[in-house]
Parts: sequence; C-alpha cells; structure tokens
Amino acid sequence: MKAQTKIPLPDIYSRVTDKIIADLEQGVRPWVKPWKGGNAADRITLPARHNGIPYQGINILLLWGEQLDKGFLSNRWMTFKQAQALGANVRKGEHGSLVVYANKVLKSETDDKGDEIEREIPFLKGYTVFNVDQIENLPAEYRTEPASVKSEPHELIEHAEAFFSKTGAVIRHGGNRAYYAPAHDIVQLPIPESFDTAESYAATKAHELTHWTSHTTRLDRQLGKRFGDDAYAAEELIAEMGAAFVCAQLGLSPEVRDDHAAYLDYWLKVLKVDKKAIFTAASQAQKACEFLFSLQGADEQQPA
Repeated sequence: MKAQTKIPLPDIYSRVTDKIIADLEQGVRPWVKPWKGGNAADRITLPARHNGIPYQGINILLLWGEQLDKGFLSNRWMTFKQAQALGANVRKGEHGSLVVYANKVLKSETDDKGDEIEREIPFLKGYTVFNVDQIENLPAEYRTEPASVKSEPHELIEHAEAFFSKTGAVIRHGGNRAYYAPAHDIVQLPIPESFDTAESYAATKAHELTHWTSHTTRLDRQLGKRFGDDAYAAEELIAEMGAAFVCAQLGLSPEVRDDHAAYLDYWLKVLKVDKKAIFTAASQAQKACEFLFSLQGADEQQPA
C-alpha cells in the first residue's frame, strides 16, 4: 500500500471541486453535512491530524464529507507512515482520503537588468490520510471520542455568547430577518425566542459575524475582481463556511438557512467554471474564523 499519493496540480483542483459540486447538486452543503448523519450526531468538531492539530480551510470540507460518507466516528486522521510509526497498521482493503497542502517556494531569477531577484511560486500537492477507524493497533488515546455540547432551546449558550461579545460587534435585535448591514456596520438579528433552539440562534449570529469581518476596517474582503457578478453569492458561501468553522470550534451545530437555498445554483455555476473558486472561498472563510478568534484575547483557544 502506498503511503502517499502524488497528484498533478490541475487534477487536485478538479477532484476537490467536482466532489463539492456533486454534493451541491444533491442539495447538500458540505460544510454542514457532518451533522446530518447518525454517525456524526453529538460529535461536532474539526477534523484533526494525528497530533491533534485541526485541519484548516478546504481540508475541513474534504474530511467532514469523508467522515459522513464512510461512517467514521472519529475526527482524527493520519498518514500510512504516521500509523506505522505508532506501531499500528491500516487495515487491508481500506482506501485513504485526499487532503491538500499549499505553500510557496522561492526561485531565483535574473531580471532584464541582469539583477538577481527571488520570486514566490505557489504550489499545491495532495496526499492521502486515513481515519483512525481504518487503523488497527493504535494506542488508546488516539480513539478518544470528541466531547459533545448540548443546550436547551431558548436558553442562551453562555460560552458562545461570551465569544460573540468579545468581538465588539454591534448586534441589534428586532424584526424577522438576520443580516449584516455594511453601511451602518451592524448585525441585525430576530430576538432569540424567535429561533427554534439556542444553537440555531448562535449559529445564525456566527454567520452574520462572518459577514461582519468583511468590513474595510477588518479583513477588507473585496470579491468583485475574483467573482465578478457572483461576488454577493461568493460572500454568502464564505459566510456559511466561516460560520461552520466557528461553530465547530465552539461545539455548536451550524444552521442550514432555508433562505440561502437560492444560492446553490449560483455556487454551482461559479464552481463549474472556476476549479479554484472553492479553495478561495474556504481560505477566506478560514481567515474570517481566525479573525473572530483573534479578538478573544490570550485566554481563548485559537484555531490551529
């Protein structure tokens, strides 16, 4: 069995994007998918490497989907060699899952004037990981199940409310719509009692606060050049994924917004034309999540 799979760069973009497209064509958002299967109930957490460090960006979507599709109970993943180093082995017949690694290399070149310059060249490679449920003879600590967090309807979730409060965002309540108003830089939400559960209220707040990070005084997220007329739909895609990443960190279930169903067609159109679009959106969602955590202070756990 091969420990690592090298995949040509264009094929990685195509494989990942085609998988996301297949989910969207079934009306399924991969960033909320893990909480719709019995195997994942009460196991809301980010996928993690063998050392417990959470994955980021597009890899979260890839491994959440794999966890649900294959019925894995654990959120922990490792390579074939990492399992071997622990005295364990991947079970015969098991198939690994794709994750990607992005970085930059410096290349020295000579410019038109004969001066030597260094140019950054981005690269992306794919490799194979296995869920610990596919591995035999692992030490017991690698099979620890993620703790679950439950809440009662309409009883606000204390640690989530503390998190949102530390962002410093202006949040107002009233009416029957949830939205972020950039011109006034405020988040508007219905009153908590309007939501079915406290988790639903918190997840919607996470979504709108992800929009809030786009302001020019924060991340200054300008999507027009990248997505053109579909920039608004792209921002909604980023907000949905960003909220899902935040919710996973806080131990909450993300909200599947019925009023966002219309965006599915827009997302499909963008992804079918541009194989890198989902990578860009996931990266922006990760930055938004990290920004919100950066406002929490040193005592708050940061996304790795």
